[in-house]
Amino acid sequence: MKRFLGLCALCMLLISAMVTATSAHFAMIIPSKDVVGKDDKKEIGFLIQFTHPFEGGPLMQMDKPEKFGVVIGEQKVDLLGVLKEKKIEGKSTWDANFKITKPADYIFFLQPKPYWEPAEDKFIVHVTKVIVDALGAEEGWDKPIAEKVGIPVEIVPLTRPYSLYAGNLFKGQVLKNGKPVPDVDIEVEFWGKGKTKAPTDAHVTQVVKADSNGVFSFAMPKAGWWGFAALMEGDKPMKHEGQDKKVEVGAVLWVHAYPME
Repeated sequence: MKRFLGLCALCMLLISAMVTATSAHFAMIIPSKDVVGKDDKKEIGFLIQFTHPFEGGPLMQMDKPEKFGVVIGEQKVDLLGVLKEKKIEGKSTWDANFKITKPADYIFFLQPKPYWEPAEDKFIVHVTKVIVDALGAEEGWDKPIAEKVGIPVEIVPLTRPYSLYAGNLFKGQVLKNGKPVPDVDIEVEFWGKGKTKAPTDAHVTQVVKADSNGVFSFAMPKAGWWGFAALMEGDKPMKHEGQDKKVEVGAVLWVHAYPME
C-alpha cells in the first residue's frame, strides 16, 4: 500500500510538472476598461488573480499582495486598502474598484507575496502592471515607475499600451533595478478563459526574446487581453523548509487589443 501511495504521489508530481511545462503562470490585473472616455462611467473595477490565463485556470492561491497602487503623473497612491478578497475554487483572488478623477494615464501596479511552486522547486514573484488612459490624456504611459514605487522589475511600453487593434505590433523594454535586461525570455499568453483552443501545447504560451537593450516585440493576432511576462532569476534565494531556493521574478504587463470593425 505504501508503495502504491508513493507511486500515486510521484504521478501527481509528474502531471503537475507537465502542466507547468505547457502553460505559464501569470499574475493578472485586468481592468473593466483600459480607455475611459468622457461619456463613460468614471469608476473601473479590477480582476486580480494568479492563474494560467489561456486555459482559464487552474487558479493558484494568491495571498494579499505586498503592494497594490497606481501612479498618476508624479503622484503615487497606495490602493492596498481597497482590495477585497474573493474566493474562487477555494483559492484567494481579489477585486478592487477605483474612481477616475482627472485626465491622466493611470499606471496600476501589483507586487504579490512570493508563491511557492513545488513542481519547479522555486518561488515565483510576478510584478504586474496595467495602464488605463482616462479622458484623452494619452501621456505618461512610457514612463518607468519602478524606482518611484519600490518594485524591482517592470516592462516599460514602447508602443502605446491602449487603443490597440488585433494585429498591432506591441513593443516593450524590460528593466531590472532601472537597467535594461538583455536577452531575457518573455512569455506571452492570451486570456482565453478556457474558450480558446490551441493546435498544440506549445501554442498556449508564446515566447519571444529581448535584444541586447531588453527590447522585444510581438504582434497580437486576436482581440482580447494579452499578458507579457519577462522572467528573470531573483537577486537572492529564499528559504523553504530550511533550504535556499531560487526565486523567479517576472515583470508582467497586460494590454488589450480591439477588433477592427
